[in-house]
Amino acid sequence: MIFLRFLRFFSIFQAMNSINIKYSEAVKRLEEILENIDRSNVSVDELADLVKEASDLIKICRSVLKNTEQSVQESLKNLDEGD
Repeated sequence: MIFLRFLRFFSIFQAMNSINIKYSEAVKRLEEILENIDRSNVSVDELADLVKEASDLIKICRSVLKNTEQSVQESLKNLDEGD
């Protein structure tokens, strides 16, 4: 169990460092975490790890959204300059 948790968090850590995780994958994992917590499927020991993982996933999502917003704004700016 501990080894599986380690592997899960290691993969999230790798994804954060290389930003290989897609927004939809991060959201899906967040939903899984919330569902497990809502159903009380986690022990107190696991709760802290899941909250940390969720926090990391939220950071990834915020970063993706911020980068997307900047990209869209730049595209719109370029359209305005073309007129």
